[in-house]
Amino acid sequence: MQPSTQAAPVSNKMLWTGRIVSALPALFLLFDGGAKLAQPAPVVETTVKLGYPASVIFGLGVVLLAATLLYIIPRTAVLGAILLTGYLGGAVATHVRAQQGWFAILFPVFFGVLIWGGLYLRDARLRALVPLRS
Repeated sequence: MQPSTQAAPVSNKMLWTGRIVSALPALFLLFDGGAKLAQPAPVVETTVKLGYPASVIFGLGVVLLAATLLYIIPRTAVLGAILLTGYLGGAVATHVRAQQGWFAILFPVFFGVLIWGGLYLRDARLRALVPLRS
């Protein structure tokens, strides 16, 4: 059975705006995931201070890099956005539990908004599923 929603063509301006908005969190998350794999002292200290054992840092980096790479690939971008939303939700919960303050708590939320906003602008299928106008 074919879906009844048809993807409206995306304008070149909207496509490039979406790519730029998507690139901002993607670049940061790639850097963060790489830092978790390399495990320099500040990353280990911060993660341990947030209540996680040092032994999970590498695994967190693998998950973050995998989800971000899925987000970057157009064909799997929606799956990547869903996985990153879960990852960022965990970051919010961690900062709330550690009583880190409003900036630390809302920072992952802003990244989630950028992730979904950029994807919405660059993916006509998503706009067809979730129209902002009637």
